[in-house]
Amino acid sequence: MKDNTKKAIRWGIMGTGWIAEQFAADLSYVRNGEGAAVGSRTRDSAEQFAAKFNIPRAYGSYEELANDPEIDAIYVATPHPFHRDNVITALRGGKAVLCEKPITVNSRELEEIVDLAKEKGLFLMEAMWTRFLPPIVQVRTWLEEGRIGEIRLVKAEFGFRSDWNPSGRLLNPELGGGALLDAGIYPLSFASMIFGSNPEKVWSTAHVGVTGVDEQFSILLDYGQGRTASLHGAIRLDLTNEAYIYGTEGSIHIPSFLNAKTATLQVKGREAETVTDDREAVGYAFEAEEVGRCLLAGETESAAITLAESLGIMRLLDQVRSQWGVKYPFEAGSEQ
Repeated sequence: MKDNTKKAIRWGIMGTGWIAEQFAADLSYVRNGEGAAVGSRTRDSAEQFAAKFNIPRAYGSYEELANDPEIDAIYVATPHPFHRDNVITALRGGKAVLCEKPITVNSRELEEIVDLAKEKGLFLMEAMWTRFLPPIVQVRTWLEEGRIGEIRLVKAEFGFRSDWNPSGRLLNPELGGGALLDAGIYPLSFASMIFGSNPEKVWSTAHVGVTGVDEQFSILLDYGQGRTASLHGAIRLDLTNEAYIYGTEGSIHIPSFLNAKTATLQVKGREAETVTDDREAVGYAFEAEEVGRCLLAGETESAAITLAESLGIMRLLDQVRSQWGVKYPFEAGSEQ
């Protein structure tokens, strides 16, 4: 049920694309926040977006949005090659930031914005919405309770067959295209949630297509003590998009884990236990509520996905791309 009462956290949305629309629509389900302004590169785009989602103010630049004194937090919903600059703009405006995944294109950029957020004492979080979905929260509880014993193996994959558009975001190296950053961030973040972001060994392989981006990949991570993760992603191949967690006493299965609505626990000798989420919202409301909770509590990070973990994941992404020899044109002449 939507909540129409006055909310504590006033949100600004930076960008007006598809993901921004998903977040804006879900704000109507957020108990501690509401949409207050939107910023785009053109005023016309911002005004159309504001009218569609009943947002009071529209700005024709990101700087105007960041400098709005009535805004508490900004959701950065632009393509990931622009995240670094957009987050810096928001932080310099004194705003808390929730930045869409992947939070940057490499660890060097992430280190820069983390340093700035800490210098200014401002909240910053990667928008890994999967972490906050009720079935995934329940999965973490099952794991913390030791319901499946010692965790040994994680399997997760996310892939889809996109249309062939070499100049589009997914296949264009100038736009940070490729399966790893767009789709792969989900299984890698899922494995990190369980095993941490610093595996002892990393093996990977990828198919790099004619445009120079990775179209599909496989990654095997060794965390020591018999703990491994098998992860796969693709942008030109449909995958099952499931996740499995195997332990010495049972297993957990999560269909369509990145936007999970169910999760099933199977312990040896017992009936399966399934949790189901009947939410009306798409699911972005939960991460927005977590940001609001942190801000109202005076916290500058969320324990559910810390900046240190996001840095660990981004360094892992850098390492994997290095194994493939994939570097974006805008990274030329700089260290990843």
